[in-house]
Amino acid sequence: MEFNFIALLLAGLVTLVVGFIWYHPSVFGTIWMRENNLTQDQLKTGNMLKIFGFTYIFSLMITMTLMSLTIHQSGAIGMVGGPPLVESAKPSFAAFMADYGTAYRTFKHGALHGFISGLFFAFPVIGINALFERKSWKYIFIHAGFWMVTLTLMGGIICGFA
Repeated sequence: MEFNFIALLLAGLVTLVVGFIWYHPSVFGTIWMRENNLTQDQLKTGNMLKIFGFTYIFSLMITMTLMSLTIHQSGAIGMVGGPPLVESAKPSFAAFMADYGTAYRTFKHGALHGFISGLFFAFPVIGINALFERKSWKYIFIHAGFWMVTLTLMGGIICGFA
């Protein structure tokens, strides 16, 4: 099973694109700034190259995790010891992959798993941190919503095209 690394690189861009829209002042940006006690002037002082660069690197790390959550064949490949050992796997593995190698490899299926990852992983992690930081529910829902939308799109791209 081969992977389209261009699709993975594009999926990594989703956090930046969705973030640009989601945190825009016309959408949730004004509320987000108010919930964080930030001003436009404070936001302009950040090192944007560092922020966007690390965001993309972290996003690529997320794509690697989402691959195993959205592409079920990753589990089968893991059972034989990973890609280096696929050639030496038993004939039953080749037969299994011939029958099911492309099963559930759609945007829709990946989007479902991406959304579930956002709902049952990102949302609780954000919620726990925010509760201890004494942040509001608005803060929690803005960030959790961002990650649910982002992971849904990333999961769809990874499963459907990678």
